[in-house]
Amino acid sequence: MRGLSCLLVLKALCLLWAAQAPSFREETFHGRHAYVLDNGKVRVSALRGAGHIAEIRFQSADARLAVNPMRVPHFPTIEPWDYRPEIHDKIYGADASRILQSGYMGHLLNFPTFGAPSEAEARNGLGTHGEALAVEWKRKRVDASAFGVTLVYGAELPKTRYRVERTLQLAAGESVLYFEESVENLLAFDRPVHWVQHVTFGDPFVEPGKTFLDMSAGKGEFRGGPAPANPLRPGPLTWPTGVAPDGTPVDLRPMIEKPGSGLYAGYLMEPDRPLSYFTMYNENFRVLIGYIWLTKDFPWIGDWQENRRATQPPWNGRVIARGMEFGTTPFGGPMRQVVEEGRLFGVPVYRWIGGGERLSTRYLAFLAEIPPGFRGVADVQVRDGVIVLTERETLRTLRVAAGRAAMLRPEP
Repeated sequence: MRGLSCLLVLKALCLLWAAQAPSFREETFHGRHAYVLDNGKVRVSALRGAGHIAEIRFQSADARLAVNPMRVPHFPTIEPWDYRPEIHDKIYGADASRILQSGYMGHLLNFPTFGAPSEAEARNGLGTHGEALAVEWKRKRVDASAFGVTLVYGAELPKTRYRVERTLQLAAGESVLYFEESVENLLAFDRPVHWVQHVTFGDPFVEPGKTFLDMSAGKGEFRGGPAPANPLRPGPLTWPTGVAPDGTPVDLRPMIEKPGSGLYAGYLMEPDRPLSYFTMYNENFRVLIGYIWLTKDFPWIGDWQENRRATQPPWNGRVIARGMEFGTTPFGGPMRQVVEEGRLFGVPVYRWIGGGERLSTRYLAFLAEIPPGFRGVADVQVRDGVIVLTERETLRTLRVAAGRAAMLRPEP
């Protein structure tokens, strides 16, 4: 009888281990082809169309912990290769953002441009935020074991003649997603590029007045927008304080509350920090999400907020979102315009890639469970296989296991 009991316990343990063992699957997510990484603690969905990270969330029965922070549109999206202007322009708009809007979800790679194309580029079929989000990202390699799961996927950019590749790794037992990313110039001459990680969060995680941002940014600039929907006075600012049109100070940490408003502000990351970070949480949920990266690779960040301001299709005045856009430029736009601007605060606002050159970077995203009444993040440090978050005001610490965090150690 004892032997039978032991066998039953062993079988149950094996089933539990199998359920939690790191795995890879190809599924659908919000109607899209998705590569899914799962370690039993965290689930990640990366889209085959455009490569977006559409989902990164805890596996939990508690909806306050299992919420997906990433923006998933209220309208159906499509794969970029399925776009037909005669059908889809009516749904997604007929301007240079149409391919972007038709598939936009979560974390986008904006490469080799950021922002609107020039008139000539638009005539030649290039759209907003670059070609990487307009092509298929093909699976190249998958490895899954008891130690973790790894996906290598990438894309060829036929119009701009680049190759992009990304490695995603989820280690067993961790709530950290490790990124290794490369871009390769397939032409023989040097070129300026934009390289921006456009990480967009949406409702219900993003909620006006209840979602808070913390980051290692310093001085920045707000260049204005449509006056009635403009919550800030154009001009210089220093994180986390802005100036309202009437001259009163504005706390920039919470998501803007006024319906029909929005903003975009660009900031320089603190240059004396080898690693930069941002974190975001909603006071009604139990999860915080953050990203950490090498400051030398991505010295800029943009804070974009949308509170039902955009009324054009397919947004139709319904979108609530906040996007953190860290990369090689704070504002972007047509490349000629950005190159002519050159620098802001003495720091270049674009990057060069040599003829035939391959550039690479490393960064990570993490989830942390936060206690009730959490006050926000005062600092983030990476130490010997752990991410340490210091809480604002209380100076209490939260620790997130990150066994491969040494990958972010700056090269001498």
